[in-house]
Amino acid sequence: MDAHTVAHRRPRALHPTPGTYLKVAVVLFLLTAFEVLTFEAGRGALGPALRPIFEPIVVLVLVVFSGAKFVLVAAFYMHLKQDPRLLTNLFAFPLLIAAVHSSRR
Repeated sequence: MDAHTVAHRRPRALHPTPGTYLKVAVVLFLLTAFEVLTFEAGRGALGPALRPIFEPIVVLVLVVFSGAKFVLVAAFYMHLKQDPRLLTNLFAFPLLIAAVHSSRR
């Protein structure tokens, strides 16, 4: 048996269902809503009492939320979740390096 035949006999990873895609879309929507609320709180639009709390951390919170959205989009909509673990790690490692580097500034 050649390698090509063996590769076709391996069970394929289960493809996400439409319900899974809907759940991911809802999470992406909620993360975006939290980003907007964080930005508005940081500039004082949600009340002057929240501004001193959120203003110093608004950039950090926005970076974390956008990173989470990036990971979700890459994992589900770019199908990294079904790819071999090595490919996912090769994709995520530079993102981790960039996040650590930017936090040191």
